[in-house]
Amino acid sequence: MSLLFTDFASWQTHCAATGEPLFVPVLAYEIEQKGATEAAIWPTLQRAYDVMREAVAEGQTGDMTSRSGMINNGAKRVAASPVTVLSPEFKQLVVSALGAKEVNSCMGRVVAAPTAGASGILPGVLTTIQKIHGLSDQKILEGLLVAAGIALIIEQNASLAGAVGGCQAETGSAAAMGAGAIVYCLGGTVEQTFAAVAITIQCMLGLVCDPVAGLVEVPCVVRNASAAAIAFSSAQIAIAGVDPVIPVDQCVAALGEVGQSMETRYKETALGGLANTRRGREIERMVLVQDVNILPDE
Repeated sequence: MSLLFTDFASWQTHCAATGEPLFVPVLAYEIEQKGATEAAIWPTLQRAYDVMREAVAEGQTGDMTSRSGMINNGAKRVAASPVTVLSPEFKQLVVSALGAKEVNSCMGRVVAAPTAGASGILPGVLTTIQKIHGLSDQKILEGLLVAAGIALIIEQNASLAGAVGGCQAETGSAAAMGAGAIVYCLGGTVEQTFAAVAITIQCMLGLVCDPVAGLVEVPCVVRNASAAAIAFSSAQIAIAGVDPVIPVDQCVAALGEVGQSMETRYKETALGGLANTRRGREIERMVLVQDVNILPDE
């Protein structure tokens, strides 16, 4: 089994034929790829989830100030805001995703799921849904396997990298992983799980990757929070039985097609979009001067 499945249709067909939950064939794939036993896989998944939880906590308690100064304790500011726009649970989702991604921008330890640039989305989504519904760690770990299977198929048929497909491929894929994991963890059907993936991709399609000064900080951090919110809304829509109309595999194909046609300046080059604004260029010059100034004397 060199590949898990080439598309979502094959994954669904397999589970229908075997009666296996979605996570089981992904677990088998992990066992084969790593040459490990099932008993060794679960602790590895647990360590990954523990790191995610630690990032969520660190983002809300540590000093999240990046060297560039663009990131300055945003999660703590949102948590402490006296004006509340969102419900407590929704606000916690935003704070958690924001904080976990700020840890990455401040050189802390994160899980790149599927990339470091999108590393706040799954932690925010999974820790929040676990708290809301009182889910066990075991159920969350199964959800992580489902998310991994989603990422593998997107990677084969489109991309997970901002440098290849824009931010739609990076935060969009992470949000799709999160939405699918939510629906699975809450007992949704295979059809509903894949519908959540399709709806998420539809919502994220076309998003460019335009990091200011070439740093994965602005707008990356706030996009992690927004992508986590889209994952939640997509999961809610899908688990209610709303038809995404366009099948999930065709949504993934559209993701790949849009990524291929996207101009290079919108794919992590810092040549277009927000990176090419007047303020973006000012920050770029300041960051470059700062980097030169910290170089040791010869």
